[in-house]
Amino acid sequence: MRETALSEEILLTVEKPARYIGNEVNSVIKEKDKVKVRFAMCFPDVYEIGMSHLGIQILYSMFNSFEDVWCERVYSPWTDLHKIMKEKNIPLFALESQDPVLEFDFLGITLQYEMCYTNVLQILDLSHIPIYSRDRDENCPIVIGGGPCTYNPEPLADFFDLFYIGEGETVYRKVIDLYLECKENGISRADFLKKASKIGGIYVPSLYKVEYDDEGLISSFEPIYDDVPQIIHKEIEMDISDTYYPEKPIVPFIKVTQDRVTLEIQRGCIRGCRFCQAGMLYRPVRERDVELLKSYAVKMLENTGHEEISLSSLSSSDYTKLEELVNFLVDYAEEKKLNISLPSLRIDAFSLDVMSKIQDIRKSSLTFAPEAGSQRLRDVINKGLTREVILEGAKEAFIGGWTRVKLYFMLGLPTETKEDMRGIAELCNEIAKLYYELIPKSERKGRVQIVASTSFFVPKPFTPFQWAAQNSKEEFLEKAHFVNDSMHEQLNSKSIKYNYHEADVSVLEGVFARGDRKLSRVLIEAYKKGCLFDAWTETFRETPWLEAFEECGIDMAFYTSRERSLEEHLPWDMIDIGVTKDFLKREWMNAVNETVTPNCRAKCSGCGARVFGGGVCYEG
Repeated sequence: MRETALSEEILLTVEKPARYIGNEVNSVIKEKDKVKVRFAMCFPDVYEIGMSHLGIQILYSMFNSFEDVWCERVYSPWTDLHKIMKEKNIPLFALESQDPVLEFDFLGITLQYEMCYTNVLQILDLSHIPIYSRDRDENCPIVIGGGPCTYNPEPLADFFDLFYIGEGETVYRKVIDLYLECKENGISRADFLKKASKIGGIYVPSLYKVEYDDEGLISSFEPIYDDVPQIIHKEIEMDISDTYYPEKPIVPFIKVTQDRVTLEIQRGCIRGCRFCQAGMLYRPVRERDVELLKSYAVKMLENTGHEEISLSSLSSSDYTKLEELVNFLVDYAEEKKLNISLPSLRIDAFSLDVMSKIQDIRKSSLTFAPEAGSQRLRDVINKGLTREVILEGAKEAFIGGWTRVKLYFMLGLPTETKEDMRGIAELCNEIAKLYYELIPKSERKGRVQIVASTSFFVPKPFTPFQWAAQNSKEEFLEKAHFVNDSMHEQLNSKSIKYNYHEADVSVLEGVFARGDRKLSRVLIEAYKKGCLFDAWTETFRETPWLEAFEECGIDMAFYTSRERSLEEHLPWDMIDIGVTKDFLKREWMNAVNETVTPNCRAKCSGCGARVFGGGVCYEG
């Protein structure tokens, strides 16, 4: 019988103790003495968030398919348990074995969003692993970072032994085999890292030297050894049908954020929205075979007992076999009394037929993302939607029986004017007006509900807007209040609800999104001041962050409100994602000129992703 790392007394005092006991259905248990490598896979957020992440499930399934590897899971202890573990000096542990993370060979931490960075320090601290990579010895796990934030790893560079840049299915086996070879031959940790730097997609920050000029800009970024690569090329899995997929996802004991089976139908996006980092990072578009997806859907539902299935991709309506897949799932769902969730559908691609089929199973709100209130600004960001197309989509939704529509917009986009912001309120009003004109009073079920939400624009690396200035907190809030006032001026204001994101969090996210190695000191100071779970409204505190920046002598505005020169050496320039910098510069100019770039299926724009030799670039 396996003992839990936490006593019953502790488990009874913390919120949701099931977060920490492991042993869920479909979790993998192996015999320790029969494996050669132990890998702790960490999502640096609370269990409910981490358990909902598909990428972790894929890697967990892949690692555990290796006979000589046992992969276990680690999540951030919530604030109540964090306090107890610090007071009682209890080391952080993995769920499956309940063994301390310090005993593992690898600690892999996925970096999904910038506001988890203090949680990364929490993981290292509670694991009793030295925070700085330079202070670790042969007894410490190799700390690996993966996920979208590794495309600018520099704010965290001092804390990680290496970063895996790209999709995880490709070279992890090479990294593990190299580690085993070095271990068997008594080769040191430092020499392992140097050898690992030669594997595709592996970035070892300690092997590079950064120098700055008098203005704080990067003047040079060079490897310290001649045989260490100057450029790190992202890893990409071109045939995503012939790869690992979690046919037996772990079934949590408690309700998690995405409490359903997730079916990843494709990777990448053809659309080219200029604010969207994922749309650039994951090029080119690669589709999964539809027959394989049908098989996965049935197996995963049977193996978990979940009652809902969700299709996952950046733009699901661009999947070429969507209709066939949806028809199959609808028939299967009707028979089994299951729900289907179809996120990421574009208004211009909606078919009334598909909508009505999904509606027959579960009626819920419908989500559209116009992103900007005016056509001018939609052209700037290359959203590719017209007012007419948006209204036609809303019309189809209302005819199909929907009465609640969610609309997502952004504030603070480059070139934004008051007319663009007022356009958000006016578009909401037009959609509400359309409902009342379209649906006879006798057929209405109360008022139509238009829920408009605005997030604040954060410029991200590897997008055409990576050179753009970001608004200040005060500017963001002023814009949100302007939109709110505009909403109240509309004739159908009683049918419209308006929400906006936290401005202080968006500014902080902007700092770390485009930050450099100098920010590591700020992160440590903020963590010392108790900053943790900064992505959570109830735990985020702005004041200690501002104090940390001031004490470190670092100006946040240097990273946010400053527009970059096109010639500036950016902290992430050592990474090659396939999409070229020249293409991003052209798109930045197209944005300034309000010029729309066609999607990848309409016309190739020469972004550079053809270099990978497949996907949408080679269709037809």
